[in-house]
Amino acid sequence: MDQKSKIRQIVLSVLIATGGMQAAHAQEAVSDSAASGVAVETTAAAQPDTSAASSAAPGQTIALTPDEAKQSATGNVAELQQMIHGPDLTEMRTTYNGSYGASLLFYGKEMTYYVALFQQKNFWRVIKTQDDQRAEMIYKDFVRQTAQLSDVEIRRTRLEAQKALTERLIALSQDRANRLQADLMIARQQQAIVSDQQQQNRAEATALQQQKTQAQAQLRDAQRQVRDLQRQLDSGLPIR
Repeated sequence: MDQKSKIRQIVLSVLIATGGMQAAHAQEAVSDSAASGVAVETTAAAQPDTSAASSAAPGQTIALTPDEAKQSATGNVAELQQMIHGPDLTEMRTTYNGSYGASLLFYGKEMTYYVALFQQKNFWRVIKTQDDQRAEMIYKDFVRQTAQLSDVEIRRTRLEAQKALTERLIALSQDRANRLQADLMIARQQQAIVSDQQQQNRAEATALQQQKTQAQAQLRDAQRQVRDLQRQLDSGLPIR
């Protein structure tokens, strides 16, 4: 059995296993690079209507082909990590959601696309394909996954910020309450001092009033005594 027959048989087996076989024969794509041992991916959802094949129901994860699943377990992450800082890899698209992200990268020398899912710039999953439509579809699915994965993280970030804000407001309110309490204590202390001073002043005023009354009585007595003495003195003198 030649190489073409083997590829055709593998594709047919995949179509039968996924329940997606609608025709008697699957379409086969082999590029010029197949001769050098680089196989072009034949998708499991090959249909005459390309737009239908490249779309997935909302919230549904795209199923990987057997070749892609094999790639995930055989070092695509390490391969991309070695290539990422080189001059030949082009970043075509990148989306961030929280600490998660998805990238679509292109290696022009081999017309190969790398679709990566990562967290905090650490690659998590990497799929390699030479089918540009398949690469775009996987990229969109990875972007959707980053949105789902980041939901809890973003919610936690918001809750942490709200908690920190609430704690700051509590601290400000407590500080304000402490200052008001201190002001109230000072006001009460001053009020007590003023009250004591008022009571003392009233007592002194009462005493002074009594002293004034006594002094006025003494003055009247003295004045009366002076008049009496004056009369007595004047009584022995001849009347003019």
